[in-house]
Amino acid sequence: MISNLLKTLAAILVFTFALITHALEPIKIGTTQSLTGHYSEQGTEQLRGLEMWAADVNARGALLGRPVEIIYYDDRSRDAGTVEGFNTLLTKDKVDLLVGPYSSSLTLKASLVAEAHDTPMVSAAASAEEIWDRGLKNIFGADTPANDYLDGISIAADAGAKTVAVVYAETEFGREVAESMRNGDGDHDSERVIFYEGYAPEERDFSALSERIKQANADLILGISYVSDSIALARDLRNAGATPDMLAFTIGPGLREFGDELGNEAEGIVGVVQWLRSSRQPGAEDFAYRYNQRYGSNPGVYAVIGYSAGEILEAAVRLAGTTDHDAVREQLRSMYFHALIGSYRVDKTGRQIGRRNLVLQWQDGHRRLIAPESVAEQSLIYPLPR
Repeated sequence: MISNLLKTLAAILVFTFALITHALEPIKIGTTQSLTGHYSEQGTEQLRGLEMWAADVNARGALLGRPVEIIYYDDRSRDAGTVEGFNTLLTKDKVDLLVGPYSSSLTLKASLVAEAHDTPMVSAAASAEEIWDRGLKNIFGADTPANDYLDGISIAADAGAKTVAVVYAETEFGREVAESMRNGDGDHDSERVIFYEGYAPEERDFSALSERIKQANADLILGISYVSDSIALARDLRNAGATPDMLAFTIGPGLREFGDELGNEAEGIVGVVQWLRSSRQPGAEDFAYRYNQRYGSNPGVYAVIGYSAGEILEAAVRLAGTTDHDAVREQLRSMYFHALIGSYRVDKTGRQIGRRNLVLQWQDGHRRLIAPESVAEQSLIYPLPR
């Protein structure tokens, strides 16, 4: 009798210990980020944002009673590094859930690995429509999709611009956003595009291209570009004597680096951005302050997207009450959530449909929001002073 009782107590203790051990095992979130190579600045910032989210979760009591751990690899800004990293995360590290890398091109590769292992992944800074057009069930977007990316640029037509010159980096993101402008997707009028030309992503000498753009004499010059190429384009267009009524770029003008590099030459340039500290989004100022305290620099949009990807996963796990893939996937597909980057809501393909980008203009050495009206700090200066 006593022997059976002891065996029963021992079994209960073993079971209880197993439950406690499992409860204390971390929820592992896997990602690759570009810590070296072409996308290193964006990837590093995105990883910092994700790690800051994990620190915040753990500081306020963990997730489902378990600490959160970020496991990451450097994808080196390359497809091969992304595929290798995500395969290692899923086969060796046995991560629970995934956050995508920076860029559409790398996300296209990462999402195929996630699908092969039936593991939900929240994409971060990735906008290409191709991501959502393949019928995958494990990819969910936080970023504004390519066809919706330029909706705010309709502010140019409202101000009087009738013709547009479009130049774009030949990446998945660049091509698709440029096509949305030329094809009249969303709020765009395809008849206004009178110049359309792509360039190699690594190109930094735009003197010849700037001469051709100048000859087109468009009211609006729009660059679908990144950071260093938008800086180089702005300089070469000025050197060529191009005098549009409005000069706009994606990504670049939203970063402080753009103004630091161009100085007074940045004045009046318009940028399409996903987030800005002054946007009056809930938590924006607090996040910016704490990020600066932690990393010694002000956050850019990629840090915000990294943090938001973590928030979105956290919301799905809390609502599901588990890390079970089916349950988390269902929440990611159906939930409505307000992350730091803005509203999260996806359609049946996982494509983000809940938010729109912001538009800013460099005025008096500062980035000032000019659209949408609900967050505008200043009015658009149009046309640019000659």
